[in-house]
Amino acid sequence: MFRYIFTLGIIIAIMGLSASFTTITEDDPGFKNLKILPKNITEEQLDSVMDSFKASLGVKCSFCHAMDPDTSKGRHFDFASDAKPAKEKAREMLQMTAYLNATYFNPHQSTRPDTLNTVICFTCHRGTKEPVASSLFPQLDSIMVEQHRKH
Repeated sequence: MFRYIFTLGIIIAIMGLSASFTTITEDDPGFKNLKILPKNITEEQLDSVMDSFKASLGVKCSFCHAMDPDTSKGRHFDFASDAKPAKEKAREMLQMTAYLNATYFNPHQSTRPDTLNTVICFTCHRGTKEPVASSLFPQLDSIMVEQHRKH
């Protein structure tokens, strides 16, 4: 399961950061209020990115997206709204992971396939809204526990 989510996350991260997205036509304004993701992202690509967020954090769409105040159409999300602070935090996290990957990792030319070569949301969150330090580095945590027992 971890390998599947990790591989899916890497694919989505690379898709989200690549410049090879299909272009939108002049008549199609695209999605509204995209500040980090490419303005010309396809619906399929955007859905994949959002699905990876949900899986990585163990959340649903309502974690970042507010409901549309116009209830005449039924209950729908207002995806363009910035009403929820979690949406801005997600943007910050996207910028952070892009910076980390560009600065410290090189997934395309790695000589060590057995090591981490891309940071994705799941790298830290591991299915939880808030990353837990002990789940980030279980080996380090077990060493720290053992050291505390000795002292």
